[in-house]
Amino acid sequence: MDARSPSSSRQSPWLPFESRRRARDEKREAVLRTAVQLFLEQGYHRTTLNDVADRLNITKPALYNYFGGKDEILFECWAIGNERVDDCINEIAAGGGTGLAKLRKLIVSYAEVMTTDYGKSLVRFDVRDLTEHNRRVVNTAKRKIDRAFRDYIAEGIADGTIKPCDPKLSAFAIAGSLNWIGHWFQPGGPMTAEAIAEEFAIRLTAGIATTSTRKKADKPPGKIKTSREDRDEHHARTAPRAAGQSKRTRDRLR
Repeated sequence: MDARSPSSSRQSPWLPFESRRRARDEKREAVLRTAVQLFLEQGYHRTTLNDVADRLNITKPALYNYFGGKDEILFECWAIGNERVDDCINEIAAGGGTGLAKLRKLIVSYAEVMTTDYGKSLVRFDVRDLTEHNRRVVNTAKRKIDRAFRDYIAEGIADGTIKPCDPKLSAFAIAGSLNWIGHWFQPGGPMTAEAIAEEFAIRLTAGIATTSTRKKADKPPGKIKTSREDRDEHHARTAPRAAGQSKRTRDRLR
């Protein structure tokens, strides 16, 4: 006789905890991915939560299982883009190279992020639409990015790979040019995101690179110091990680 009770052999209707969490993360990521696309297409203020729900084929109340409101979704989209930039900065800082080489790597990485939807959220949306706390988080992150550009320019001046110049103004000029990529880039154009990033790394540093490095700067985009293997590894590390990871960014910046 089977000693097991009927209930013990009956499979639970609930998924295992890890499976439930993974399913929730995937749905949360889908909300963010859809929302950022709509924000970019229609504008943040003209996009409603009903629009997001309709595109996802769910009800508006279902969205509140994942986010408290539209401004929270906006901040999460920004946080994902910022985390990708933050990963690039940390990776470059951990490596070696001259100030000019680091600056070019940062330009390439930052430009590539600017061609993505989450990267565009760093420059296309108004920080005034966020809560006061989240505005402080955003402004702190912006200062870190600006500091990275200034530091690499200063390093290049110190090691002789960059001409004497004002690191602050040079950083503003470079970052400003890169930020505009987020406004005009469209997938499917005549140049890939990678080619644009490499071209910008050459053009934005040609005027400040010293004579000894100018010839390197004049090489075709494919000859930039950052290797394809490095870029592939970076893309693998910074693939879409919407669910849960933007929280780490906020925690680091608090």
